[in-house]
Amino acid sequence: MAISRAAHRLSVEGRPVFHMEFGQPSTGAPPRAIAAAHARLDSEAGGYWESPALRERIAALYRDRHGLAIDADRILLTCGASPALALAIAGLFCPGDRIAFVRPGYVAYRNAVAALGRVPVEIGADATTRYQIDARHIEALDEAPAGLIVASPANPTGSMIDAAGLAALAATAARRGVRIIADEIYHGLDYGAPAHSMLEFDPDAIVINSFSKYWSMPGWRLGWIVAPPGTADHLRAYVGSLYLTPPTLSQHAALVAMDETDVLEGYRETYRRNRAHLLDTLPQLGLGRIAPPDGAFYIWADVGDYTRDSMAFCQKLLAETGVAIAPGIDFDPVEGHHFVRFSFAVSEDRAQAAMVRFGDWLGRQARPYAKNTRRSTPS
Repeated sequence: MAISRAAHRLSVEGRPVFHMEFGQPSTGAPPRAIAAAHARLDSEAGGYWESPALRERIAALYRDRHGLAIDADRILLTCGASPALALAIAGLFCPGDRIAFVRPGYVAYRNAVAALGRVPVEIGADATTRYQIDARHIEALDEAPAGLIVASPANPTGSMIDAAGLAALAATAARRGVRIIADEIYHGLDYGAPAHSMLEFDPDAIVINSFSKYWSMPGWRLGWIVAPPGTADHLRAYVGSLYLTPPTLSQHAALVAMDETDVLEGYRETYRRNRAHLLDTLPQLGLGRIAPPDGAFYIWADVGDYTRDSMAFCQKLLAETGVAIAPGIDFDPVEGHHFVRFSFAVSEDRAQAAMVRFGDWLGRQARPYAKNTRRSTPS
């Protein structure tokens, strides 16, 4: 957030800024979804409402993508994935419960768990497990946590867990009495094998998703949770108490967006080309230690040859070039001092121009730590 505020100040001053710090698409909602929203604004006053049609359409998504039969009554619409995460933590775990997640990982996991009176349990991961949680991590814990947050594709790395890995996690969690929260917000944004849903391996998993990423609708604040069997009414009571319903207008637009496959796949192809460009360019610039970005729209890169202060690195880069990227300390307070995250959810011309500026700048920087021996990241 500090980097973004500084970037916007530069924009106000008239400086060109290349926003690669936030994990949000630059494309906007599909045009037909926007047109549907305009039509609703002209014809309806709006009100508190949860769209039955949208819940049915989301249930169909699980059938079409994963071969799963999900009752639409188990799907609760939320004001984005962040409220869905809070809903899962508050509604299905008790104060004092320990909830585990991988480090590096999305900063809101740690903050939401702590803010709601549960206990964060960070599990450090590195290149040996592709920066992902592994069943062996759960086996190694002396005390099993009450919950485990799993993200595949993950933020900030973009790495994914394959079917065998998810199955092993599900089996280990079941054996140790650990309830899984699966953050599947980046599903649909994969560049090889498609992502699997945790529901394929654990029918009692709590699944969170959102229209912010694949459907390119972050500002519409709309997501959902797939409630475990027998918990939907309990969680729906929390929904009614905390925020009533998600925005009515967003639900109308999202129902149209879900069938705009050609447009959405066009967005993904832009990300795919940007990903290829960064994966080609960054190693040429000397940043070859990169987490495998199987999905999402991120590059998690080790800049340890240059710095042990990723925040200062990002601030200097922004001030001198206008290129905004995220410091690794947001995602990993232990090892993140020598990592940064690039978001490539921008237009191709912006991504290419940003890499030119970044490359010119990096070539002028000292490398005081370059002689250290560091483990390479497997591809």
